[in-house]
Amino acid sequence: MSDTPIAVIGPGAIGGLVAAMLQQAGHDVVVVARDRTAAQIHRHGLDVETDRFGTWHAPLPAATNVPHGARVVVAVKAEGIVDAADLLSGTRPAEVLSLLNGLDHLDVLRAALPGERVVGGTIAGETLRTGAGEERPPLVRHRGDLLRVVVPDDAAGLGVVAALRDTPIEVATGGTDAEVLWKKLRFLAPLAVLTSAWSTAIGEALRRDPDVTTGLLAEIAAVATAEGVPTTGEELHGILDGFPASMRSSLQADIEAGRTGELDAIGGAVQRRAVEHGIDTPVLDDLVTRIGARLPGRN
Repeated sequence: MSDTPIAVIGPGAIGGLVAAMLQQAGHDVVVVARDRTAAQIHRHGLDVETDRFGTWHAPLPAATNVPHGARVVVAVKAEGIVDAADLLSGTRPAEVLSLLNGLDHLDVLRAALPGERVVGGTIAGETLRTGAGEERPPLVRHRGDLLRVVVPDDAAGLGVVAALRDTPIEVATGGTDAEVLWKKLRFLAPLAVLTSAWSTAIGEALRRDPDVTTGLLAEIAAVATAEGVPTTGEELHGILDGFPASMRSSLQADIEAGRTGELDAIGGAVQRRAVEHGIDTPVLDDLVTRIGARLPGRN
């Protein structure tokens, strides 16, 4: 194993699971979080329950700062990216792999780390963290079989990617940064927007208003195609139809709890790229506005 530690910024559902699996594989891992979360994990560690990979306790060390020269995995939610970039500034990381949804986070990280190796990857898997802020280990729950990280082709040789290959996580490569991010965003955006707009699982959301669904998928497919990932609305419908009908999105959970969540990082990112390419997105615009209007202070 490398002597260079791996710092995982953001030990939520995804970051906590990744950190625990890296530690289980024998790597030197530290999670980096705000004071309260870092103190809880430092005292109690983290519990992991999975359908496929077993159940265990991970005695993870925790800190509020990133060790100098570390290999870094950034697994915060979109609203935490500026704070994560601030934590990284001046630490001279050996390499940084982001596992965020959306597109704009890479610009934020690269601006904070000029000349450093920063790559954008994606992770897929149904995870949930509970017990935050309590006097016991937080629990990360991974459901089902899917747990897959995709990184750009030119990131295949990174030390942190090699470390991920030591874990049960499936690791694949998939083109450029933009292609990797868009291959996920093209189906994540309609999943998040439809489930949040209709406050229901994806099976019902797809069929609630067929004209809206068709229009939304066509718009997102057009933007993805303009961004270099050729896609059709029919293809997106097939991808979403392949998900369990009961699947809900994390954005939906945030909106229903009165939180903005990743509405801008997901829906807003597609809207901004559409404007750049001169693509009209009236259905997406309407749904994003409708979702936003339900948040406190937006009415």
